[in-house]
Amino acid sequence: MTGENFAATGQLLGTVVAVQANFYRVQLDEEDREMREIREMGKQDPHLPYPPLLLCTRRTRLKKIGQQVMVGDRVVVEEPDWAGGRGAIAEVLTRQSELDRPAIANVNQILLVFAVADPPLEPYQLSRFLIKAESTGLDVLLCLNKSDLISPLEQQKVSDRLLGWGYQPIFISVKDGINTDQAARYLSNKITVIAGPSGVGKSSLINSLIDSLELRVGEVSGKLARGRHTTRHTELFELPSGGMLADTPGFNQPDMDCNPEELIRYFPEARERLAVGSCRFSDCLHRDEPECVVRGDWERYQHYLEFLDAAIAHETQRHQQADPESTMKLKSKSKGKGQSQYEPKLESKKYRRISRKTQLQDLQELYRDED
Repeated sequence: MTGENFAATGQLLGTVVAVQANFYRVQLDEEDREMREIREMGKQDPHLPYPPLLLCTRRTRLKKIGQQVMVGDRVVVEEPDWAGGRGAIAEVLTRQSELDRPAIANVNQILLVFAVADPPLEPYQLSRFLIKAESTGLDVLLCLNKSDLISPLEQQKVSDRLLGWGYQPIFISVKDGINTDQAARYLSNKITVIAGPSGVGKSSLINSLIDSLELRVGEVSGKLARGRHTTRHTELFELPSGGMLADTPGFNQPDMDCNPEELIRYFPEARERLAVGSCRFSDCLHRDEPECVVRGDWERYQHYLEFLDAAIAHETQRHQQADPESTMKLKSKSKGKGQSQYEPKLESKKYRRISRKTQLQDLQELYRDED
């Protein structure tokens, strides 16, 4: 927001950069000279940053109408206390986009960060993250860190493979400063969510892009070859070249909670097939249906089938929760290492043993009737 917009609206506008309990940290937009002089007359604490960063509460009327305030929200701030660095959020402006996991608004793109080594690159896990990112409808940028640990020939093989998936990765090395400036150019003047499994160097990349930050960096577990979680909550950081970067809590396996019919659209290589042809059935799930243009010999087709099973299971479970009279239930296998399956459930109370108290009451009622 520019100074002219401040003058035109007469409002303090800003972006929510962090949410903690019932408090919201709001970074105000840059002001024009007149507005800055008015603020400085309020004897603002000289240690506060510029543009100002205020710790705000939410107006009661927003709470009454159920208006949630998320990281990334554009808000109107009232009654700023420049000396104490506080204020109150009076209005939440219309969101351009919204994510639920992580909970963040007005995002322009997703930056997926993976490592090509330490921990090793797992195609199935990478594919799962890519599908989850594609399901948001946002642009997806893929960065592969620790490229200094593999040879140029190995790097070319990985690049060719991902090109077949429909992605042009950026190979970077935060440790050696390789191509981090190239990645920074893609982030300029945009709100970007950075995501990926733990231990791949997300926090290290943010530290390299923003010199003033010192995010906690974890090491890779020797036993599991996985990173330890270091990010605890979602927070927006301002980039020197403009734009903001959101660090999100690490997670190993994103939920496959998308619509089964829409899942195929999240594979770029499948979208190419659907662009030049169409399946015989409009509700084709691309498994064993006749005259399907998607089913075929492409690398991630097996990933698609596994994700489809997970999406169908998730949808079935959701319908069961909405329908208490459902005849199926989800049961975990005792020796299946977390796997689960659906099986018929008994009718309510039909096979339940009658309690002794109930039996005694029934007998008493019977005796009364005979008398």
